[in-house]
Amino acid sequence: MTLFPYDEGNLKPMLKELDLWRKRLDFRGTLPRRWEGRLRRELEAEAVAASTAMEGVPVTVDEVRRILAGEEPPEVEPENRELVEGYRQAMDYVLRRADDPAFEWNRELIVGLHDRILAGRYEQGAGRIRTEAPTFVVNRLTGEQVFVPPPGQEVPQLVEKACQVMQEGTAHPAVASAWIHVAIGAIHPFRDGNGRAARVLASLAMYRGGFTRREFTSLEEWWGRHLGDYYAAFECLGARFNPDAEVTPFIEVHVNAQLQQVRILDLRERVQREVWVVLEEIAEDAHLDRRIANALWDAFFGREVSAGYYRSLADVGRATASTDLGSAVSAGLLRARGERRGRRYEADERLFVLVSDALGLEHAPGPADAMKDRIISVLGDRLTWSGEAFGFPRRPFDGGA
Repeated sequence: MTLFPYDEGNLKPMLKELDLWRKRLDFRGTLPRRWEGRLRRELEAEAVAASTAMEGVPVTVDEVRRILAGEEPPEVEPENRELVEGYRQAMDYVLRRADDPAFEWNRELIVGLHDRILAGRYEQGAGRIRTEAPTFVVNRLTGEQVFVPPPGQEVPQLVEKACQVMQEGTAHPAVASAWIHVAIGAIHPFRDGNGRAARVLASLAMYRGGFTRREFTSLEEWWGRHLGDYYAAFECLGARFNPDAEVTPFIEVHVNAQLQQVRILDLRERVQREVWVVLEEIAEDAHLDRRIANALWDAFFGREVSAGYYRSLADVGRATASTDLGSAVSAGLLRARGERRGRRYEADERLFVLVSDALGLEHAPGPADAMKDRIISVLGDRLTWSGEAFGFPRRPFDGGA
């Protein structure tokens, strides 16, 4: 049985550049330990927030950050918090399984991931292949019916065939990632959570192919910002399930998105790393432990910090967290609002002045967001691509925290 044929002939230039990016990022040297941990958290939160929100789970990136840090934001319903945690567990599972020498693409792998994605909710079909007649797929942007998946009795065999194709492993990892993404989207093997399952499996294919850095496995955030392109890419499947549908257009869009995302994230990482290093130095100059940079970082980007959130980031106890945050207030780096359990910390204007001074930038008084945006903009303009040996052109920086 033929299943979703494609032609990767036109993809070779993009695949070559992705391979060069992998070499570049794998050999760029060791990042500061605290910064690498913070970068991982940021990309994880953005990916989880985007993928769950695309499926109608109403959460913001900031709420996801707090959930993943162990908080329970009161504005997020408990069932939605469970779905956020479930998606993170699925991605963690992917990381643990990806380099297993005995790894196999099989039905139980997909079912196990899906069970985590739906937080084990039996009533929603978590971890069970659907057997009933299909429901149609709706474009969440327009509300239109766009696709009818195969009937339930065909699904188990189709899942097995998709796994067989992946197990053969003949494609470039980025092509394999795109193919399993569109294949699971088309087969629609579950009652709910198919999009999230497809995107997790796409990340798994990248990990399996050696693209292990988060820059290559956080494509959800790209799709979340380009939903129109995402839905349009599936149009190659037609209106009803057809195993012979040519999926080259989807794969081309997917690989291009992969490339665009890594370009943006690389420059964003280098800009933000400069800010992180400066925040650590500012903390040290104020005779504070460098771990307080975790709180200064969120405050710099306009986010309020609670003591509980800071404890999870810095991995310290209650008393140490209280001392750290109080000292940052005394040093004029943070401002405290509220009392006791409701207390939140935000950036003091002096923090932006110190960052500007450390980076050799002129600073003008103004709203915190304007000062932050100016610092990021100037840094983005200042940094040139360090990959000229690979023939990469300089590209504009359009990412933020």
